[in-house]
Amino acid sequence: MRVIGAPLPDAPGRGAAAFIFVTILLDMLALGLIMPILPKLVESFVDNDTASAARIFGVFGTAWALMQFFCSPVLGGLSDRFGRRPVILLSNFGLALDYVLMALAPSLIWLFVGRVISGITSASVSTAFAYIADVTPPERRAAVFGKIGAAFGAGFILGPALGGLLGGIDPRLPFWAAAGLSFANTLYGFLILPESLPRDRRAPFRWKSANPVGALHLLRSDRVLAGLSVANFFAQTAHVVLPSTYVLYATYRYGWDTTTVGLTLAMVGLCAMIVQGLGIGPIVSRLGERRALMLGLCCGAVGFLIFALAPTGPLSWLGIPVMALWGVSGAAIQALATQLVAPGQQGRLQGATSSVQSMAQLVGPFLFTLTFAYFIGAEAPLQLPGAPFLLASALLLLALLIAARTLAGARVR
Repeated sequence: MRVIGAPLPDAPGRGAAAFIFVTILLDMLALGLIMPILPKLVESFVDNDTASAARIFGVFGTAWALMQFFCSPVLGGLSDRFGRRPVILLSNFGLALDYVLMALAPSLIWLFVGRVISGITSASVSTAFAYIADVTPPERRAAVFGKIGAAFGAGFILGPALGGLLGGIDPRLPFWAAAGLSFANTLYGFLILPESLPRDRRAPFRWKSANPVGALHLLRSDRVLAGLSVANFFAQTAHVVLPSTYVLYATYRYGWDTTTVGLTLAMVGLCAMIVQGLGIGPIVSRLGERRALMLGLCCGAVGFLIFALAPTGPLSWLGIPVMALWGVSGAAIQALATQLVAPGQQGRLQGATSSVQSMAQLVGPFLFTLTFAYFIGAEAPLQLPGAPFLLASALLLLALLIAARTLAGARVR
């Protein structure tokens, strides 16, 4: 077992990490801007046929996840070869052009092309995490990853709200706003962002290891890394229950309108942002990454259990702060994984990790929506609308078991 990855002595410091935070915040804000509008735009191209729009939107989501799956390891490998800075800047610029394309899209085909490009360029998030691993000492990575995770939460809280307001003026306006944010982010990075990976620590680019299957070889190169990756797959699959099922579930079980659902999801994002921005550092500092990982997975499982069994909507809200503590596990598992590979492999590691997450995003929607449909249908042995959340809770307990067995005796914090 080797623990590698001390920060480079001449590496950029907190200013660069702050740029990565702003980069991801603006990326997620831009993505959130179009979330409430894109389904309606798709619907407008099929004569407002909601069922057809839902099927087409599902295809769009699958295409986006597939691009993430295939391109994350490629971009990670390129960042190990040419440095993080050019990959991040080119991806931001490509994302800006993509939003312009979708703002002007005259047909569904062009919208689909836009989602494909978005999947490719958004895969640069893995390079941003590799940048953080370059400039942060191992003992501080979990806290910094947590703060970066808070940028995801902030973007998804502010983005949809702003997108809804702009979409009320013009359905194409959120795409132009997202393009403007991405262009501004590119310019900001061009002027501010230094390179984090010196030439003498770069690794050659090889297609053999830059494809998704090849990238997984890196995850299998170490017993602990392989076990953590399997646990991460089950945890990421469990997470998909929220975007794929929660709106349908809350509307069906509690009779909520879209405003109540939206405010509840905003509460989920707010609690997650608080935990990731303020809680992860102290928790990991006190417990270490290993026990923080276990705590986070336990809290996620309990939170989903409350969602599944709560007989009323207000009681289900009790699960939100509990589930928010699940965010500790994501930062902890990222920090543990970065200790197990060399500095020149951080890009490949983050790309491979993103591919694992993309596989979960491909599996999860079908798994949870079909479970929900079955247990509210007439053929079900019992009516159990909370079944998807029970399944998600079970997946997190499985991830907890795998992580505990993997880390037993391992020389990590």
